[in-house]
Amino acid sequence: MKTKIKSIQKDDQSLHFQSSSFWQKRIKEYLDPPGFLNPTVGLFIGGYAIAFLAIWQWYKGIWPLQILVALAFIALHMEGTVIHDACHKAAHPNKWINQAMGHGAAILLGFSFPVFTRVHLQHHSHVNDPKNDPDHIVSTFGPVWLIAPRFFYHEYFFFQRKLWRRYELMQWGLERSFFITIVIAGIHFNFMNVIYNLWFGPALMVGVTLGIFFDYLPHRPFLARNKWKNARVYPSRVMNILIMGQNYHLVHHLWPSIPWFEYKPAYELTKPLLDEKGSPQRMGIFESKKDSLNFLYDIFLGVRSHKKSRSKMRPLANLIPTKRWRKKWIYLLHKTAVIPDKS
Repeated sequence: MKTKIKSIQKDDQSLHFQSSSFWQKRIKEYLDPPGFLNPTVGLFIGGYAIAFLAIWQWYKGIWPLQILVALAFIALHMEGTVIHDACHKAAHPNKWINQAMGHGAAILLGFSFPVFTRVHLQHHSHVNDPKNDPDHIVSTFGPVWLIAPRFFYHEYFFFQRKLWRRYELMQWGLERSFFITIVIAGIHFNFMNVIYNLWFGPALMVGVTLGIFFDYLPHRPFLARNKWKNARVYPSRVMNILIMGQNYHLVHHLWPSIPWFEYKPAYELTKPLLDEKGSPQRMGIFESKKDSLNFLYDIFLGVRSHKKSRSKMRPLANLIPTKRWRKKWIYLLHKTAVIPDKS
């Protein structure tokens, strides 16, 4: 038994310090497009089925409102993973079906697929860059519990940077027109209660969920630009199911073409490589006093400065009556400033 354990340990050690080509070969099986019928297709169809079930039960009047809201939330939560994989062309091997799934998920979420795609790819290109990473603004410009409304910044970023290609501006117009048409119809035909309870409300909850588990937790403390450290992993079977693999977010950043349902096995395969690179593999909320302070700050205020001496929150010191507490406030702002490492 001892000999077997030593052999396993030796094998594990031999995986360290291997070349990048070695690891590329090992990860290759996960980089191939998913099958024609894959779990993401199931999420897409299942999300729409659950959404229609909730609407049907609304008019049948049998199930309580709490159940219907929960069903709507689950449906939208499922589509959040679909739109994410579709924007990386990892939802389906057929590019037209992949596109259809992306647009379909976007419509149910109230998003625009071209906006989500182009803005998200900018995030991948500039992780934790205060000027060029749109998700950095979402995560660091207010309290965590108000993260959902900050997703509207994505639309502003899309037009400010003129990110659209070919027909994407037309696609944006069609999707936004469809959204407005539904709302106008809801007002005219008096079904806004359905929209408020089974669409806008659950969408807000999903926005908070996506914001926390796709944007905030994977990238905090928002300091690393290095590709091996600019996102994190926090292994958990339960979280893997609940948030569909986003607790292995670093794996996604390193190999974006891997579909969500293969993050976990890809992580387990490449763990020796991540260990070697010093990649963060814990949630990192209460690991140190500084972590705890920053997390609590994000819950209640969350506006981060990128220069210690020019915090956006510094003018509030003028409203504090005593010099002692003004100093404490400025000290807090210095401690919570985000100055990413460019290396």
